[in-house]
Amino acid sequence: MDPLPPRRTGPLAAAPSDACDIGDERELCPVMAAVGVIGTEWRLAIVHRLLEGPQRFSEILRSSPHLNAKTLSATLKFLEGQGVVQRTVVSTRPFSVVYSLTEMGLGLAPAARELRAWGEKWVLSRHQATARAARADRRPPAIQGELPRIVVADPAPSRSR
Repeated sequence: MDPLPPRRTGPLAAAPSDACDIGDERELCPVMAAVGVIGTEWRLAIVHRLLEGPQRFSEILRSSPHLNAKTLSATLKFLEGQGVVQRTVVSTRPFSVVYSLTEMGLGLAPAARELRAWGEKWVLSRHQATARAARADRRPPAIQGELPRIVVADPAPSRSR
């Protein structure tokens, strides 16, 4: 059996009181608890969108071409149940529903900003470099523009009678 890897030491090592032992179910790890609430891409994306201010359902839906109404509805209901998002019905004709962040949701602002900065620095730059390399490796098509005319010679010349 392989020995366990050594524990990390130094400035990035977690203090004993900050440790999150996954096997220890007596205490809920704060990191795991937070990931349980905002741990999917759509949950965090919606929270990030709502940091801009209250939004109607259709505004949130239009904010991402990959987001569909069913996913948005389920995610908003989950976040509302967790106390992150607040749903307000505006009594207009026709009525409209506005979603906003609660105090708990607004507390995610620093984490959302840091994740965005991290993504811009590490993930997007890597993705853009990979895309540039892929474009550079791409060869132009063998035939560009109009196809050349091909004249096929008759193998047996016909004789006129």
